[in-house]
Amino acid sequence: MKKNSKTPIIGDGTWATILPFILITSCFALWGFANDITNPMVKAFSKIFRMSVTEGALVQVAFYGGYFAMAFPAAIFIRKYSYKAGVMLGLGLYALGAFLFFPAKLTGDYYPFLLAYFILTCGLSFLETSSNPYILSMGSEETATRRLNLAQAFNPVGSLLGMYVAMNYIQNRLHPMDTAERALLGDAEFEAMRDADLATLIAPYLAIGLVTLAVLLLIRFARMPRNNDQTHSLDLGPTLRRIFAIPRYREGVIAQFFYVGAQIMCWTFIIQYGTRLFMAQGMEEQPAEVLSQQYNIAAMAIFCVSRFICTFLLRYLNPGVLLRTLAIAAGLLTVGVIYLQDIWGMYCLVGVSACMSLMFPTIYGIALQGLGDDAKFGAAGLIMAILGGSVLPPVQAAIIDMGECFGMPAVNVSFVLPLICFVAVTVYGHRAYRCGWVKFSKTSDKKA
Repeated sequence: MKKNSKTPIIGDGTWATILPFILITSCFALWGFANDITNPMVKAFSKIFRMSVTEGALVQVAFYGGYFAMAFPAAIFIRKYSYKAGVMLGLGLYALGAFLFFPAKLTGDYYPFLLAYFILTCGLSFLETSSNPYILSMGSEETATRRLNLAQAFNPVGSLLGMYVAMNYIQNRLHPMDTAERALLGDAEFEAMRDADLATLIAPYLAIGLVTLAVLLLIRFARMPRNNDQTHSLDLGPTLRRIFAIPRYREGVIAQFFYVGAQIMCWTFIIQYGTRLFMAQGMEEQPAEVLSQQYNIAAMAIFCVSRFICTFLLRYLNPGVLLRTLAIAAGLLTVGVIYLQDIWGMYCLVGVSACMSLMFPTIYGIALQGLGDDAKFGAAGLIMAILGGSVLPPVQAAIIDMGECFGMPAVNVSFVLPLICFVAVTVYGHRAYRCGWVKFSKTSDKKA
């Protein structure tokens, strides 16, 4: 006799396991909001403080530098205490960083904002180091990659909200004077405009700080499963040597570095790419920036839909195969971004997001598969790989500041960096499939 027998994606499928999944998944949306309200701020801060694109990109250095600096301290904390404690501390630091935008605004200086971003993302580092392996532990290993893709599917929901807020409550409300005109202002006029723009910029950060505190309280009083979450001796050195000796993990960290770099570059500099394109068509700078952000929102919407589609496809396709296929497609679209200097280049850049949707959680799931309790430190290494989002964008910004390169707009040429990144992800996907690094079984009927 046969019956349709499927392993539940989340725990045993009961409310006692689904509610904690929902609460932790809400954290994915929260850090998506922080990531994608911040990407347009590179352009906003550059305008407000009359800086170059390279100086504005220090926002990303501070933002993703926090991820890098706190990943292993977060892993040590989680190893000593619990996933739940790590999530709570992460939410607390997130809220603190958001609230620090108010005193940063009072200084009227750029660098206190970088400190606020750094503290905020120290919290995000705790959140991601805790939440990703926690989600993996909430059920069978066979469904772990699908479960993480499902949770990660709510990350772009937060990202979409962050982009929408950035466009409607920051970019649209900044003073419409363009960068060239601001450069001609006297000190008093510049300071008055700067202070008004900063008051506009900080409001959404203060609001998300309050939301984060509310989620912290919900998780504090909820009954959360421990799964394999136990207090252990640290054994940091032996654990690191053990996990980095595993090729799928070691190469996964490298692939994640390049993927995150590509993601941040594509979502940050779509503003510069679109602004150049639309100003060449006769638009003023601020409308061109807002229209570019609308394309960025469209890219994130496609990313969000694509992640749900990819989660479904993972029931039938090997994760390594799907990762390799989408990385190749992303590379081909990036070639279009580089060589097409009209609206089709923008369409290609939007299309890249559909290909990126699968990448982060799939690399993460493949790299951590089978690590057991070592996944706590393994997760830290993968979160440290987010450093790619700190290292690579300033390099792209420096290329963009050149204005023209090889007879082409420098902003187009700069997308050769994401292209290189997608090649690295393609190699990892290919090796994951050819070397059998991921457990995979198609959903099917089984004998009772």
